[in-house]
Amino acid sequence: MDQTQQKALNALEPYILLSKSANSPRAAADLVTQATSAPNTFVFAELLQTPNIRALQTASKDYVPYLTLLQIFAWGTWSDYTETPNLPKLSNIQEQKLRQLTLLSLATSPSTLTYAHLLSELSLPTIRALEDLVISSIYAGLLTAKLDTLAQRVDVSSIAPLRDLKPGSVPHMVSVLEDWDSRCVSVLGEIEGQVREIRRKAQEQRKRETEHEKAVAKRMGENEDGKGKLGKRGGGEEADEMDIDEGGRRLRGAKRGGGNFLGGLGRRLGGGN
Repeated sequence: MDQTQQKALNALEPYILLSKSANSPRAAADLVTQATSAPNTFVFAELLQTPNIRALQTASKDYVPYLTLLQIFAWGTWSDYTETPNLPKLSNIQEQKLRQLTLLSLATSPSTLTYAHLLSELSLPTIRALEDLVISSIYAGLLTAKLDTLAQRVDVSSIAPLRDLKPGSVPHMVSVLEDWDSRCVSVLGEIEGQVREIRRKAQEQRKRETEHEKAVAKRMGENEDGKGKLGKRGGGEEADEMDIDEGGRRLRGAKRGGGNFLGGLGRRLGGGN
């Protein structure tokens, strides 16, 4: 669980215990005011589920607005408060907290984080007041953000999981998640197809390289065989160039033509003697 969320739940715990003794509408209404004004209380779903707080729904018209107010703090926004009539007046602390919670809701959509839009949605009079609100939210651990004063916008990188779910919002969330899941499946299918194509091309490349290596090896083998045959032919010619003298003896190294001429000349000279 997020540390800020755990801190908020711990801060709400005393008011959940006090709700057990808030048997009258007046006591339950006072408890709503206390819980929404206390430091670090930013989640209220568990308090809304307690019997004495739920009983405000059937109380007199003077106390029903307190239940509505608590619901706005749980999942509503500043605009919901200003547009709903007959709600209790907020203290400065409550106003600050509801604006901070509204900022968390707006932070889920980057397009709503311009200074102009935030000033309108939060009913803030000046840019300085807006920047102070954002800075206080950052120090409270509600979000991680930077103020881009040049572009007049708030760049949010993360928010704490502090907003409660509005009743009836689960089917919409399921639909959004299903749509997201289908897009993920589609993207994964495309990635797997690309991986298969890359593997196919890699196999074809390896096959071409193997065939090339075999062709080179075969060519080298043929060259080696050619050299061996050439050596054998050279030895045969040398043997053919051997001659025989008149006594039947072989004369090695005697070349055809010139060798026979010298041998015949020697025999003629010897005969002359």
